[in-house]
Amino acid sequence: MPFDAQAPYLSTAAAPAARPFAVAYWLLAVAAMVWAMVAIGGATRLTGSGLSIMEWAPLRGMLPPMSEAEWKRLYDLYRTIPQYELVNRGFGLEGFKGIFWLEWIHRFWGRMIGLAYAAGLAWFWLRGRIPQGYRGRLLLLLALGGLQGAVGWFMVASGFEADRTAVSPWRLVIHLGLALLLFGMLVWTALTLLRPHRDAPPEAAALRPLAHATAGLVVLAMLAGGFVAGIKAGLDYNTFPLMDGRLVPAGYGGQGSFLHALVADVATVQFNHRLLATLSGVAAIALGWVALRRLPAGPARATAIVFLGVVMLQYALGVATLLNAVPVWLGTLHQAVAVGVLAAALALLHALRRPRAEQRA
Repeated sequence: MPFDAQAPYLSTAAAPAARPFAVAYWLLAVAAMVWAMVAIGGATRLTGSGLSIMEWAPLRGMLPPMSEAEWKRLYDLYRTIPQYELVNRGFGLEGFKGIFWLEWIHRFWGRMIGLAYAAGLAWFWLRGRIPQGYRGRLLLLLALGGLQGAVGWFMVASGFEADRTAVSPWRLVIHLGLALLLFGMLVWTALTLLRPHRDAPPEAAALRPLAHATAGLVVLAMLAGGFVAGIKAGLDYNTFPLMDGRLVPAGYGGQGSFLHALVADVATVQFNHRLLATLSGVAAIALGWVALRRLPAGPARATAIVFLGVVMLQYALGVATLLNAVPVWLGTLHQAVAVGVLAAALALLHALRRPRAEQRA
């Protein structure tokens, strides 16, 4: 395309504007804290630490046990739930401390996220630095953060029920899904503040449907991974690409209701996660190929290639995690990189936004 034909596009992108960079960087810092929180949550789940604290004490719980008597009180509480009786019976106070600290860090980090967000919001608000039209969105994020804390306890409380040694898979996925929603809203809002202009090149129109479909597949694969984690489906069928010598496992669909099998049957849940991850990978490859062929050099093309690379990395990590029967460090890394895939998908969709003039046409 001749240079003068790109002039309007380039001049629009380069037009000077007052941008609230400080607010955007604050939101990105909080998003990074949420990212770390998801990784810590993964480690907490994989080590079976999540049920070690049986109290929801938002203020008092900020401090760890400060005396031997307090340690004993918390240990005695833990000894009343099925996980202790069926999994950890007799592991003693020292064993309890080993699982307690990771869950305490998980909750403490959640409190730090809330403090960082609330303090930052108050600071920018009182100084009149909140951009026009963003107050409602930022208040909504504050409310969702509070809701996430309540949902976290709602999830943990399910593990105290009779005959349970872990939390409800449904509640785990709700907790994970809300964390991903919070992360996505933080990142999208920050990107919009940093790049307010919808300056995607005209060729991006061919990529938008595929980009949205691929992002949707990625999110579905993540939520399906939550069910894999919830029922520990990754501990079975530790071969790839076949499952027990078959492309579709013999037990697919379970013995009863298929809808129940979709979230509770090991073979079905693991196969669905594999399928969605593979479809995401194929779609990302197609997206990268189209971007290289159709998009000019620039942010949209670069983010498409980065997105493809992160998806491929996550796919490889998923296979490695499965083949090694989900070691804690690899399972945690796999969950952390999943958030990176979401971040790359958001950056791509943001770079491909339809120009406002095109929307009015």
